[in-house]
Amino acid sequence: MFHLNKRLTLSAICCSILSMQVLAQSPQSSLEMATVQLPKNIIYLIGDGMGPAYTSAYRYYADNPETKTVEKTIFDRLLVGSSSTYPDDDTYVTDSAASATALATSHKTYNGAISVDHQHTPITTFFEIAKAQGKTTAVVVTSQINHATPASFLAHNESRRNYDEIADSYLDNLINGQPIADLMLGGGTKYFVREDRDLTQEFTQLGYQYIDKLDELDTIESLPALGLFAPKGLSYALGSDDPLRLTTMTRKSLDLLSAKKSSFVLMIEASQIDWCGHKNDIVCAMGEMHDFANTLELVKAFIDANPDTLLIATADHSTGGLTLGRSGKYQWKGKLLQQVTTLPNVIARQLMDDTSVLEKSESFSTFLAHHIQFEIDARAMNSLRIILKDGIKQAKALKVIEKELKHFIDKATYTGWTTGGHTAIDVPIFAYGKGQQYFSGHMDNTEIAAKLIEIMTPQRVNKK
Repeated sequence: MFHLNKRLTLSAICCSILSMQVLAQSPQSSLEMATVQLPKNIIYLIGDGMGPAYTSAYRYYADNPETKTVEKTIFDRLLVGSSSTYPDDDTYVTDSAASATALATSHKTYNGAISVDHQHTPITTFFEIAKAQGKTTAVVVTSQINHATPASFLAHNESRRNYDEIADSYLDNLINGQPIADLMLGGGTKYFVREDRDLTQEFTQLGYQYIDKLDELDTIESLPALGLFAPKGLSYALGSDDPLRLTTMTRKSLDLLSAKKSSFVLMIEASQIDWCGHKNDIVCAMGEMHDFANTLELVKAFIDANPDTLLIATADHSTGGLTLGRSGKYQWKGKLLQQVTTLPNVIARQLMDDTSVLEKSESFSTFLAHHIQFEIDARAMNSLRIILKDGIKQAKALKVIEKELKHFIDKATYTGWTTGGHTAIDVPIFAYGKGQQYFSGHMDNTEIAAKLIEIMTPQRVNKK
């Protein structure tokens, strides 16, 4: 079993930084950055699984039907380029670990790797460099905080599946005697409060304030702090007590980071866009996109008030092969999705709890109207009832019913999917604030990280 238990010192990190001089000599890093144009703070946002079809879908989903013009979203306003995502593997299709490693280190690796190369040698991350420079560091996600993307910024492991080892490394791998992240918000109590080790207690002993309820967020008064609000990932946005929970956590993180006065780096991940894509659930996906859009608006407003800050946002890959239009029809009815108020898997569970509503058309129509409020003709309604009634008799009935409900919504909105996995298409890049000009155009995902590393260590470029 591979286990990396290293304690990084400032000198070790500095040596790693010096060893990365090759970046400044490569074509992808020739920026000639002027120090006066460089930001004090960096806010790095990742929409996991958010390919270009998702941002297009959100535009039409959020469009105001009262106007003739299709309004631009925050994604449209901040778009500056695109990025390739392929890993260093025998495929062009990346997973989240390899892509997050590229985005965190500027190096490609194999699918499943957490900031290590093919020989399992650790690759210095963006956050390790920031911490060694004395910057305040923070991670805010809707997955468990030791999931592939946040882990690639904070840890090193041969496999993303080694969740307990990765969680341990958040406490064991120190820079200047401190954990790499000063603030971590997300899920993950399953991995941090275990029979063999209670990491939350150990973090508390190091001076971290720990909370385990999202509605207690305002009780955090200063850094360092740790907030874990679910055993694994947080509840999906749609149907959650706080459908803008990523926005809420981001707002608090910005308050805490601003109070520190020192420069900071903040990584924010809308983790569950990807999870919705894997499920081919367009209703779920738009709920996550809405939360992420609000988070971007919040960060943009922060930069307007603090212009020495850079916003850089992208996706690690696209998930599901989402298409807007299907079956040869020149249609996509995204506005209907705003009238679906319950996730398909929740509707399915309610049907399993009370199958009697499927016996008669009238009772089923009344039930469904509480969850799907767009108009459904009687023939389509009865057809769906019969399909679902048959579904409850099958093995894995809950999954069958959920799948049929998603298929019904997809047909009504003309939404298509090609896979339950990832795709190899390029993803968008968004930027705003000081230094945004360095991210325009098309580039590889490794170049995004290379440029961010140069922004933090401009002396390497200036010495060329």
